[in-house]
Amino acid sequence: MSDSIGNGATPEFTAPSVYGDDGVTIIGMIGVVREAAANQGATLSLFGGGINPGAEVPSGVDPDYILDFARTHEDAGFDMVLTGYSSSTPDGFEVAGYAAAHTERLGYLIAHRPGFVAPTLAARKAATLDQLTNGRIALHIITGGNDVEQRQDGDWLDHDARYRRTDEYLSVVRRIWTEREPFDHEGEFYRLQDAYSQARCRQQPHVPLFFGGASDIALDVASRRADLFALWGEPRASIAQRIEDVKTRVAAAGRDPSEIRFSLSVRPILADTEDKAWERAEQILSRIRQATAGRITPGVPTRPQSEGAWRLLRFAAEGNVHDERLWMPIAAASGASGSTTCLVGTPRQVADSLLAYYDLGCTAFIIRGFDPLADAAEYGRELIPLVRQGVAQRNRQLAR
Repeated sequence: MSDSIGNGATPEFTAPSVYGDDGVTIIGMIGVVREAAANQGATLSLFGGGINPGAEVPSGVDPDYILDFARTHEDAGFDMVLTGYSSSTPDGFEVAGYAAAHTERLGYLIAHRPGFVAPTLAARKAATLDQLTNGRIALHIITGGNDVEQRQDGDWLDHDARYRRTDEYLSVVRRIWTEREPFDHEGEFYRLQDAYSQARCRQQPHVPLFFGGASDIALDVASRRADLFALWGEPRASIAQRIEDVKTRVAAAGRDPSEIRFSLSVRPILADTEDKAWERAEQILSRIRQATAGRITPGVPTRPQSEGAWRLLRFAAEGNVHDERLWMPIAAASGASGSTTCLVGTPRQVADSLLAYYDLGCTAFIIRGFDPLADAAEYGRELIPLVRQGVAQRNRQLAR
């Protein structure tokens, strides 16, 4: 068999380009169609498939909007953008491929739910797109936390079975990416004979695998398979505990704990003064409460099998504000529908909070706002440069 990586070249180890080269990775999120007027300035779900004030994200795909969104993030200094996933929304591989063809530097983090295509096909799709984008993609593995939504795509496995399938799926995907000879596989969910891919990843040893989940079985699967573990915005003490827990599990799985990275997902709410930022936050909360009245059961997540959502709601019940400015009421008002915790303040104050998480071990941040396109541009003016400056200062201190 050939040892080419899909373009005639011999594979060599290269650090994944999507991470950037300054020690911190800033990730945004793009949508596929402009939000409805009723959602303007208070959008919760960007890619669809979740709760939104006033109305759901309109159906359809708007190519011009996708490019506007992607280019705004590229100009603002983001390293990557996330394309979302649900059982009713457009395909993230197609969206990422289209946007990547019209941008130069921006990476694409594609949310991917194992089990709906064969792992061999998923591996080839990702390797092909990694080649065509010159190493600008990563996969964000989302196993699924809602039985009702899973069944819309014909998946009737329960929560733990889904994670067992994910574990086996990612084992096969990694083998397809890295093994140089055909192999057989027989497991609980997949049976393969002479599995092999002619397409190899541009990034070596393979496309990075991000992983989300908060249950014990999710943490165990992540410890075996993930390159980066994604955390929702929780208080710093909790994040420190979760990082230590994952690293312990990684070591128990026979891997080097220093090789796994961590991201934090949070929504910055900014203004030029702290008082104005809190005022803006309250205005957003008021709109979300009005729009979700009667649609959300207080204290119950919209994705009832999601342990991560239950965690956010428990923190919200403990208090509205944790640490200096981690704000929880929107998580409570929305049933913790995805990334719904906020950092409220001036760009400097929010940057300092993100850097405090960086000091705990979160070297990537997935940030998006409630006015998604405008907020992405706003983050690029002050917040992102301040975070990068803070990381650079830390790196200089370590080099002394």
